[in-house]
Amino acid sequence: MLQKLLNHKGRIALALMFVIFLVLVRAYEDSLFYDPFLNYFKSDYYNLPLPEINNLHLFIGLFFRYFLNSIFSLAIIFVLFKDIQGVKFASIMYFILFVILVIVFFFTLSFLGGDNKMALFYIRRFLIQPIFLLLFLSAFYYQNQNK
Repeated sequence: MLQKLLNHKGRIALALMFVIFLVLVRAYEDSLFYDPFLNYFKSDYYNLPLPEINNLHLFIGLFFRYFLNSIFSLAIIFVLFKDIQGVKFASIMYFILFVILVIVFFFTLSFLGGDNKMALFYIRRFLIQPIFLLLFLSAFYYQNQNK
């Protein structure tokens, strides 16, 4: 196993570089993206009303962050597995999941927002964090082991 890791140290270094890019997206989230929920969910949000929101700016911020996370995640998948068909499939899944999550997020925000703050929190979490990378990495690893 150690020999396998040593043989692929370039791929591992490149994957770690993309992980660092994901960390940088998180580290500079305040300055890169419009998201009034960043500070809202860090506070005692159960007792606070929803913050003032510009829906267009929020959508653009969510899209830009999701796009960056998706690009870096797809790069990690490609570097680790060298499966272009798998990357195409994952990119289609990222697109479909974004459309579904954004629709559900803005529906919840518009019609159920004050009553479902936890739903907003978790839907937004899927949009702004690279959670799908964990799912895709485990799926591709499992698929490669069964070939």
